[in-house]
Amino acid sequence: MIARRQFLLVTGACALGSARPLRAQAQAVGKVHRVGILNLGGVSANSPDIAAFLERLGQLGYVEGQNLRLEARSANRQSERLPALAAELARLNMDVIVTITTPAALAAKAATTTIPIVMSGSAAPVALGLVASLARPGGNVTGVTNSPAGFVVKQLQLLKEAAPRISRVAIVMTTFPVERSGLDEMRAAAAALGVTPVSVIIDSPTQPDVAALLTRARADALYVFPNPINRAHSTEILNLAAASRLPAMYGERDEVEKGGLMSYWANWLELRRHAAVYVDKILKGSKPADLPVEDPIKFELVINMKTAKALGLTIPQSLLLRADEVIQ
Repeated sequence: MIARRQFLLVTGACALGSARPLRAQAQAVGKVHRVGILNLGGVSANSPDIAAFLERLGQLGYVEGQNLRLEARSANRQSERLPALAAELARLNMDVIVTITTPAALAAKAATTTIPIVMSGSAAPVALGLVASLARPGGNVTGVTNSPAGFVVKQLQLLKEAAPRISRVAIVMTTFPVERSGLDEMRAAAAALGVTPVSVIIDSPTQPDVAALLTRARADALYVFPNPINRAHSTEILNLAAASRLPAMYGERDEVEKGGLMSYWANWLELRRHAAVYVDKILKGSKPADLPVEDPIKFELVINMKTAKALGLTIPQSLLLRADEVIQ
């Protein structure tokens, strides 16, 4: 559960960001809505996500401690803990459960077929059985995806454009089904892109010898899936990429700010904010089955030019013009 100090921080941001304080005060005398958050990552690592979610809820008239009761559960990057945490939230009979990460959405779906579930950025919800279709979810799950179909291939294409000479790309991943599906997509497009994807499985936040695993892949580039386990090994991955002069594509802009070459993904905080809109609709009576799942509409390309120079890369002007941010 989020520590009291963190609750004060995020709820303070929520109150400051509220565009309609009078509405919030009016709702305080009515029903107290119970919202659960299920998160694969650690609380401290994801507090900006929760703060962004609460800030948007505040703008919609919900204030924790007045008309909103928040129950947050974190698996601290241990996916095996998610089923028990999801079952706990289900027993608490939340009005809505919000999930952060795809594994969290799958665990919540397995725990309840009646409590509404809002995905705040999940991958491949149709393929994974979370919803019947994006347009007609058909069950108790709705929300936003974190990427449309074929997105990982687009990332590889951008990496190849930045570093045309790469051929063997280590795909740093877990055994999560959605990442295996992404690897299959990459392999299907590999010949057209002129690359060979090679999987490197990292399945624990405490897994030893990550650098050795990456070295054994004999790759000349990296693709790093955005997940809490890779995030736990961020320093090792970044250091290996720098020491071995490997161009790398990330799904987190933070990794580029720390020295990674490039990232391309949806704005994660915006996905959390948009999930709050779904929660508001459900608390006002809408059914998840009737709320279409939405793909992100804006993606961010970030390139670190200092890293490009260190790698001896000349980034094409056409790619720089498409970048949302170029770190000098």
